[in-house]
Amino acid sequence: MHIEPYSKGCGALISNIDLACISADEAAQLKQLLAEHGVLFFRDQIVSEAAHIQLAEALGEIVNNKFFKPVSGFPSIAEVRKEANQEMNIGGGWHTDHSYDDEPALGSILVARTLPSSGGNTRFAHLGRACADLSDGLRQTLAKLVAVHSNEHIYGPNGFYSQTDLAEVLSGSTEVGSAQHPVIIRHPVSGEEVLYVNPGHVLGFVGWNKAEAFALLDYLYQFVDQPAYTCSFKWEPGSIAIWDNRMTWHFADNDYQGERRLMHRITLAGAPLEAVK
Repeated sequence: MHIEPYSKGCGALISNIDLACISADEAAQLKQLLAEHGVLFFRDQIVSEAAHIQLAEALGEIVNNKFFKPVSGFPSIAEVRKEANQEMNIGGGWHTDHSYDDEPALGSILVARTLPSSGGNTRFAHLGRACADLSDGLRQTLAKLVAVHSNEHIYGPNGFYSQTDLAEVLSGSTEVGSAQHPVIIRHPVSGEEVLYVNPGHVLGFVGWNKAEAFALLDYLYQFVDQPAYTCSFKWEPGSIAIWDNRMTWHFADNDYQGERRLMHRITLAGAPLEAVK
């Protein structure tokens, strides 16, 4: 296995590994690398749907997504799909998968299936490195806060996606809900302090009004979204990305109008998040 940094901001590019048949030692090493780099990128992989599931099971326990339609015959693989005639894409803003669950997802494994001729990159941000560069005073303030995360404003009956042309690629599930999590968490593998808020799902802080909360949240979002903590991954046939949802945001660029893009995603189950003490 060969490892090199993908960018200064985040991510590592991993080569000399066949993800269709990883060993137990390789799986253990990937888990450590994931905790360090936030997201791992792979090129030139040939992974069937069955091998995709096998890879996920080597890294953790699979949790099914409630809102994406599954791949036919493989209910644990979600389709992240945009048809050529659609304008809106899924995930076209900074977010963290499943932060609205009481036990947020450990990570996600995304496999490229159909790609546009250009565009469609996915951006990532490393929330551990960003957290480390906040001032001591701000970190101490944030460590006392709890954020409210929700999916209703996105996937609910009157949510954002209900007003777009994405209805046919989503499952139509009404299992919306919310959860509360510490604003700064202790990463369960690396022990690193991580800023655990995201623009897609956070509605505010417990005990704060909306104006107060978003004055601070908007500052944090701008702070994270800079080259020191971010990277952009160009998808190619055979590309795979595995990211740690406790450590990263991601953002799917929507710059390939008139073309189809299909990705297969498996989500790995997580556990309750630990606050920094």
